Amino acid sequence: MTSDQERNRTTKVRCCIVGGGPAGMMLGYLLGRAGIDLVVLEKHADFFRDFRGDTVHPSTLQVMDELGLIDDFLKLPHQRLQKMDGLLGGTKVRIADLSRLDAKYPFIAFMPQWDFLNFLREAGKRFPSLKVMMNTEAVDLIRRGETIAGVRANTPDGPIDIEADLTIACDGRHSLVRERAGLEVEEIGAPMDVLWFRVGRRADETESLFARLEPGKMMVTFDRGDYWQCAYVIAKGQYEAVKARGLQALLDDVVRMAPVLRSGIAEVKSFDDVKLLTVAINRLTRWTRPGLLLIGDAAHAMSPVGGVGVNLAVQDAVATANLLADKLQHGCPLENELDAVRRRREFPVKMTQRMQVIVQNHVVSAALQGGDQPLKVPLILRLISAVPWLQGIPARFVAVGVRPEHVQSKAAPAS
Repeated sequence: MTSDQERNRTTKVRCCIVGGGPAGMMLGYLLGRAGIDLVVLEKHADFFRDFRGDTVHPSTLQVMDELGLIDDFLKLPHQRLQKMDGLLGGTKVRIADLSRLDAKYPFIAFMPQWDFLNFLREAGKRFPSLKVMMNTEAVDLIRRGETIAGVRANTPDGPIDIEADLTIACDGRHSLVRERAGLEVEEIGAPMDVLWFRVGRRADETESLFARLEPGKMMVTFDRGDYWQCAYVIAKGQYEAVKARGLQALLDDVVRMAPVLRSGIAEVKSFDDVKLLTVAINRLTRWTRPGLLLIGDAAHAMSPVGGVGVNLAVQDAVATANLLADKLQHGCPLENELDAVRRRREFPVKMTQRMQVIVQNHVVSAALQGGDQPLKVPLILRLISAVPWLQGIPARFVAVGVRPEHVQSKAAPAS
């Protein structure tokens, strides 16, 4: 140990969660509710970061209901989506209808992710065992032999060692913890990247279309109340080529595909207003080391297809609390017990990624290939659009997911 490390402050907790995203904050809330002594580390000073996943699906709304949080949660500003329509080569199709779901909350709520995370943070303040440390960045793991024994972090007051019986990495698809732990990532691949930007919306503008595909181009738009959130899909690695064509060429394409955006497109003034999201689909084959568990994007990065990433992360958190909260009362679970989370969640992850790959290969890739021939609506989409009851099938896959989790972890008795 170096002299600098010897001067580090040290604190000890039962569980240290690295990353204050949806998986980390939900798991922090659930373990705090169970009375586990824990800390959540968030490297930023606040949750305010634009262009993040803003969809809260019925599966997550159900979890909020089971925790008794739903009434206050739905008081936060949000928009609701039930019917998902697309325009493929000039043909309008209905892709999904969430009103056909047998769900308590049959809609997708669009809400800034920082509102979701701040809500969980505020709600968790009632639990004395839960501490959220903002502006605290994990920089390395603490090891005792083969066991992970916590993390070393930087704070505004200097470095700190957080010794923990269990460390849980929720630090996203570029996970530092995953890198330090030496866990290998299985890349599945994606043919696309996404340009995210927002366009002003007038109060009298409305449109039910959310996906538009034509030869060589694809775009998704979401009505966010006072603006349109736009996702312009490009072929993998083509961002520099798009920039070389110039901003005006991009905006001309956008307005031609979605004329409703014409009045507000001037808000996109430069490529600084356009954020590149590099799409990846991958997963770990091993989610654990002794004393360490990875969940959420740190364990499996999802494609934006279906907007399910946030909700998969929340489901991971619920499953983790269900399986480990009781065991954590007595110390760190054995690695085989930690691996129960992977065994529980791997099937939903693989099935969701498989469906995303099918959509990428048969819809997205076909659109991005371009050519002179108009796009043809695949037979399966023609059937779904023509037969209303079939619209509940893709709605269930997107909105509820494969084997949704329900809160089973117990709340600690009130002191």
